[in-house]
Amino acid sequence: MNATPHFERIIWIVLDSVGIGELPDAADYGDVGRDTLGHVARSRPLHLPNLVRLGLANIKPLANLAPPPRPAGNFGKGATVSPGKDTTTGHWEMAGIWLDQAFPVYPHGFPPEVIGEFERRIGRRTLGNKPASGTEIIKELGEEHVRTGFPIVYTSGDSVFQIAAHEEVIPIAELYRMCEIARALLDGPNRVGRVIARPFTGAPGNFRRTERRHDYAVEPPRPMLLDVLADRKIPVFGVGKIHDIYNGRGVNDYATTKNNSDGMVKLTEALSRQSSGLIFANLVDFDMLYGHRKDVEGFARSLEEFDALLGPFLAALRASDLLLITADHGCDPDPVNPTTDHSREYVPILAYSPGTRPGGVNLGVRSTLADMGQTIAENFGAKIPHGTSFLGELR
Repeated sequence: MNATPHFERIIWIVLDSVGIGELPDAADYGDVGRDTLGHVARSRPLHLPNLVRLGLANIKPLANLAPPPRPAGNFGKGATVSPGKDTTTGHWEMAGIWLDQAFPVYPHGFPPEVIGEFERRIGRRTLGNKPASGTEIIKELGEEHVRTGFPIVYTSGDSVFQIAAHEEVIPIAELYRMCEIARALLDGPNRVGRVIARPFTGAPGNFRRTERRHDYAVEPPRPMLLDVLADRKIPVFGVGKIHDIYNGRGVNDYATTKNNSDGMVKLTEALSRQSSGLIFANLVDFDMLYGHRKDVEGFARSLEEFDALLGPFLAALRASDLLLITADHGCDPDPVNPTTDHSREYVPILAYSPGTRPGGVNLGVRSTLADMGQTIAENFGAKIPHGTSFLGELR
């Protein structure tokens, strides 16, 4: 492999939940017909000039979006090999990890033996124990939580054990301690992908989640992309929940984010701070605020907001940069399907470098999300266990 990288710096942006149509095995997940981008595009005309210029509408027909005959970027879509359709599964596969079995999910809440042991270890009872929207469950149970001091435990369609607590009732350090207890407890058949601290503040009727969320992920198996980059002393800067998803492995420095707009600010700052290596970001609003809440119009506005912020970001890239834009799974907000869960979908792949002309290469259907990770690995003279690099097609 080349000792000198073809691209000096790679910026990898994951648009959380922005899938682009059902995978062939969607029926196994109850996801036939789900199509996040397709349904959002059909809901009304979208103004996405930058994404369209990079090739988004060339991946597959999208209502109201005309594909340019020669996009500036290269385009394709990726399939998930691993079973499951959650954040950890998607991000791990991008880094070269294929799972043998999906992380467990709890559509009826956690079993009594799990909750009972958790309550015994923290010395308190709990509230909730059901799948729920994070904002809705604190509306429902927040006042009782403040009165009793019992933390709120809930889950979602993702493999998560979430603990919500008012910062004035359960101090943040105690909430984090509870999450560490849960992380140690949730192993074996109950090895959830993430335990998440969900602190909030405010008064009944006006509760507000704070930015001190913290994720406790399962330790990823070795070797994965960030390990092999660390071995070669390639710097990695994480934006958003990237640091938490990989338990900090191989991440030299990171910045948390409040929302997608803040994420793009942090990404732009990272361009000034880090001149080489990998800048890896997750933008979560599409998933957290709109997909799970079945808010099609909110999803559409969020895509347009990202596209508007993408314009000046593209102008800040150097000729030696490569920008990769993708997703980790779908979360179709189409109200025709009542489920609020993630959806088993292809993800878009856009690859753009200002220094590579012309663009417009069709990268096709990639058989695993690890193809993106392998491309990054090869660029920096490394290799990960799975995936086929498309670096040669970008040159």
